[in-house]
Amino acid sequence: MNFEALLHNWQAVFTAVVVLATLVMLLFGQRAPDMAMIGGVVALLAAGVLTPDEAFRGMGNEGMLTVAALFVVAAAVERTGALAAVVDRALGRPQSLAAAQLRTMVGPAAVSAFMNNTPVVALMVPAIRDWAKKHRLSVSKLLMPMNAAVVLGGLCTLIGTSTNVVVSGLVAAKTGRTLGMFEITWLGVPLVIAGFAYLLLASKSRYLLKDRRPAMSQSDDPRQYSLEMFVEPGSPLVGRTIEQAGLRGLEGLFLMEIDRAGHVMAAVAPSERLEEGDRLVFVGVVDSVVELQKIRGLRPATDQVFQLDGPRSERVLVEAVVSNTCPLVGQTIREGRFRSTYDAVVIAVARNGERLQMKIGDIALEPGDTLLLEASPTFLERQRTNRHFYLVSEVSGSTPPRHDRAWIACTVLAAMVLAATFELVPMVAAAFVAAAAVLAAGCISSNEARRSIEWESLLLIAASFGLAKAMEKTGLDEAIAQSTIAAAGDGPHAVLAAIYLVTMIFTELMSNNAAAVLIFPIAWQTAADLGVNPMPFVMAVTVAASCGFATPMGYQTNLMIYGPGGYKFSDYLRFGGPLNLLVMAVTVALAPLIWPFR
Repeated sequence: MNFEALLHNWQAVFTAVVVLATLVMLLFGQRAPDMAMIGGVVALLAAGVLTPDEAFRGMGNEGMLTVAALFVVAAAVERTGALAAVVDRALGRPQSLAAAQLRTMVGPAAVSAFMNNTPVVALMVPAIRDWAKKHRLSVSKLLMPMNAAVVLGGLCTLIGTSTNVVVSGLVAAKTGRTLGMFEITWLGVPLVIAGFAYLLLASKSRYLLKDRRPAMSQSDDPRQYSLEMFVEPGSPLVGRTIEQAGLRGLEGLFLMEIDRAGHVMAAVAPSERLEEGDRLVFVGVVDSVVELQKIRGLRPATDQVFQLDGPRSERVLVEAVVSNTCPLVGQTIREGRFRSTYDAVVIAVARNGERLQMKIGDIALEPGDTLLLEASPTFLERQRTNRHFYLVSEVSGSTPPRHDRAWIACTVLAAMVLAATFELVPMVAAAFVAAAAVLAAGCISSNEARRSIEWESLLLIAASFGLAKAMEKTGLDEAIAQSTIAAAGDGPHAVLAAIYLVTMIFTELMSNNAAAVLIFPIAWQTAADLGVNPMPFVMAVTVAASCGFATPMGYQTNLMIYGPGGYKFSDYLRFGGPLNLLVMAVTVALAPLIWPFR
């Protein structure tokens, strides 16, 4: 269908207007991204361009369901602390932002060459988010370069991305042979080198990659808690220095002293090595206190945490402000038998910014004291209206890790990756079985699993399939492809660039595999018409269908970093647009050299 015929097809014209309007709203942030996309689909549904089944079929799409299940698996791995220790040790302590970006790019890119990109990103996002917080780095400066590196790494082998496998199947249908395991490597490695150079340079630019941290950092919190932590027997921290243990890297936290068998060491040096039984006295903001709770081998120094009912992994941290009608005012926490009275344990106290240099049990409560409590979730319901406290609120993300189930989460994760890599089962099946397994094993609760899913990202994915279906149904996609290629003329290099450009555009607007399936037959026939080797065109389609960096919908992993990175639609265009053009230039230049036209 050409554009002249297209103008007589009102549905195609209407679809083009809706798609453009949706992109404008996404670009300028006029609406929430998922609402803008859903609004476009609803407009097409109301106009009769799409049937209800076509409009909402994306809700059952395998890609969307796979991402949903992977959110749960990744949350379970994070919840057990299984990945945090490994990532923290592997990434170490960076000396600069550039060093941090390089460390978060190299490993994931190498792994993605032999493992599907989606689980790689799903696992790295929570780990990098925690690591960035620990080392006072902006997570928005790390996730987008990491995601791009993973996509580029997937271009180095046949099994690196699902798109590579799809294109290999299309080639087999035409020639009877599939692509070799490392056939694309000759092009993939130069793309990784060029891409890494861009990522490191562009990441330094405040315009290309903005810092999306909130204006107020956690260290701005005026509440300074006094907290004692105990180095447990057999702790992995024993023998490590304060710096190696990561106890100096938490923002808004100060290690005031160490009590070692009654001998108090003030002004602790970073080189001081921890010993079993050390009692560490910290002063810091609540977010840093929460991070301390997640470090394996450390626990609150008060033994009363073990006298509460239920396992620690099911408890939460609660902030409670003592009122002037609290019966324990004037008494120490130990004298007032706080645990027995409220079925909660005080693990830290904040008082008007003062540093309370005494053990928690010896602190006499005053009106206005803010207590950080460890309690069961029912504490909130029982005490929310109690006149003993002015305010009672849960600290988000404060539940202690389930370290005892870390081996289960790791085993399930390894089994999922192996099953998907060797195609024993489809990726969606492997992801759902893994999600069910971590839930059944208690690595994560059902409520935590529901909260771990980025619903905005899933709705964005589902709605993008509706828009893609409208373009396909009305012939808009085919008209754009054929007109663009025809405009390139008869020169093989110009036509190759046009093929790449069209595939790249469709990748940004629909799923990567759909773009590959749509453009492949056009590219193959174009090569035949020109009488040249089709392999440069095949590789152009393969790379372009995977490398959609300029929109959140360009690749499903783009959406997985959308919420955690705090990104806007324009961030993808600003940072990913030049990368798209760079990858296109390298592909168009090298593909004919590696696979000559004649």
